[in-house]
Amino acid sequence: MSHFLRAASGRIGALRNPKSLGAKLVLILTVVGLIGSAAITLLLASVIVPSFNQLESRSVEAHVERTRVTLREYASKVESAVRDYGDWNSSYDYMARQTAAFEEESFSPLAMENLGVNGMAYLANDGRIVIARWRGARGDDPAMRQALIGQIRNIDFPKMLGARNSASFFVRLGRVIAAVGVAQVRRSDGSGTPRGYVLMARRITSEQLSGLLQLNARLDLATLADAGRITPDREKMRIAVPILGPGGHAVASADFTVPRDVSVLGRRMLLLAVAGSTLLLLVVLLMLRRMITRLVLRPLHRVENHMQVVRSSGALSLLPDEAARQDEIGSLGRSFNAMLRQLKDLREQLEVQSFALGRSESAVAVMHNVRNALNPISTIISQGIAQPAPMDRGTLDRAVAELAKDDIPKARRDKLVAFVSAAIEAEAKDRDERRRQLQVGREAMSHVLEIIGEQQQAANGRPELEPCDVTEIIARNATIARYSGGLSIAFSFPARPHLAMGSRVILSQVIGNLFANAAEAIGARGMGGGSIGVTIDEEKGQTIIAIRDDGEGFAIDRAPTLFQRGFSTRKHKSGGLGLHWCANSMTAMQGSLRLESEGQGRGAVAVLTLATAVPERQGLAA
Repeated sequence: MSHFLRAASGRIGALRNPKSLGAKLVLILTVVGLIGSAAITLLLASVIVPSFNQLESRSVEAHVERTRVTLREYASKVESAVRDYGDWNSSYDYMARQTAAFEEESFSPLAMENLGVNGMAYLANDGRIVIARWRGARGDDPAMRQALIGQIRNIDFPKMLGARNSASFFVRLGRVIAAVGVAQVRRSDGSGTPRGYVLMARRITSEQLSGLLQLNARLDLATLADAGRITPDREKMRIAVPILGPGGHAVASADFTVPRDVSVLGRRMLLLAVAGSTLLLLVVLLMLRRMITRLVLRPLHRVENHMQVVRSSGALSLLPDEAARQDEIGSLGRSFNAMLRQLKDLREQLEVQSFALGRSESAVAVMHNVRNALNPISTIISQGIAQPAPMDRGTLDRAVAELAKDDIPKARRDKLVAFVSAAIEAEAKDRDERRRQLQVGREAMSHVLEIIGEQQQAANGRPELEPCDVTEIIARNATIARYSGGLSIAFSFPARPHLAMGSRVILSQVIGNLFANAAEAIGARGMGGGSIGVTIDEEKGQTIIAIRDDGEGFAIDRAPTLFQRGFSTRKHKSGGLGLHWCANSMTAMQGSLRLESEGQGRGAVAVLTLATAVPERQGLAA
């Protein structure tokens, strides 16, 4: 029952996200069927199961009571025999005085056999055991006699009998269970002081117990529960009735198994009733499902198929059949056709606007990349203009003129020669540094020309992918980015070549944009410098480029908005096209771009993913 309820609750939860209307309706019908079946089952179980359980409980109680009565009757017979044996007359009194004759006559194996007992004992009033015998298969059994004596010594007969003159109970003698009867030895008329106690023991076996109960029973010496035990199984029930000793505690149990006929009958009736009602409910649900499929689901599937055709072909053709119906499905078809007509008109307008917008965005993106590429050139020119000459020209001219004189002292001449040599060397170093900066500016200008040329070539199609050395592109952009914003930036990147599939010019623009953004983030911290580290990993056919900076970073919740068109983290800047263009360019090269940060002020990581390029020699070897 609980399984059905759990299944029903699980299916109800699945209705929150149905894959289709058909699946939702099927789940609703299934849940209704399960709930209805569960309700019917609960109703029938609440009526049938308690009634049959009550009948079974009464049957079990009757079995337990009959077993107790049987055990009491068995012990009572021994008690009756010992009570009759405990009455004496004058001749008995005479025999009691003759101990040897008394023992021989009253406790002989023949006498015990006639009485139907296995053991006998005579005790004085002070508890002293006068005589004890146990009749075995071959006469007296010393081991059982000692076990009987041991049990007798543990019993307080005056306390157990109280005001009675006889009692009965069961004892355990090793692996043997015996019914014991004890009575006071006194005159038959009840007069006089009791002379002691006489005890008789009769063994009971599993075969005897089975015959008395008329069922297969056994004596269980391991189960010693005073209250008994009932262990139900699916088809049978095991019952253990305690066999009580002299102290009221169990010395063994009568163990037997009875069939659960009443319970089995109740279950079968319940299953039959539940099966019949469930079958009827299933028939009703199946009919409802067929009607829903015919009247609702199939028309909706035809609408869905027509939408798939429209999506795959692009032709906004109208829905032919369903619009003629006069019910809700027909209204849906007519609304769908009206929507298709509007979409056709909007498509024409969108094509015109998209063409103009594409040209505008392309031009803006090119200008953004050109601006980033021209920033180093502007920095180099500004530094060249602001940098003073390494040596004052007038001072140098005076030193040369003084060297031309013949009458200057040797020490003075040596100092002037050293000064002029140092000035010439400083001038040469300055000239070399300017040449190096101009070389970097020429590379930046070449990058600008490549951007413009690539934009003209790729204006009408996707970029052509080719193997690119990512390490070389990173090294080139790192050299240019060192002059961005006048900051002191330390770069680190691997020296080994890494080939990836992409457009060399576009990938260079993307990395240049990311370096420029990293430099701006470092400058925003106001520390005057920072570091940018690049790592390149190759795994599962992909090249993963990670660009890490120690700039200002960004809040984690702002990550989804960084690639939106027009979004910028700089309040004083406009545009916000850099990351938007970079993400689109990586997608065009069949790659991806994502940004990660641990929070504001903790730096950021830009992760680029491209397909790894296989060198031609490896491809030929394969």
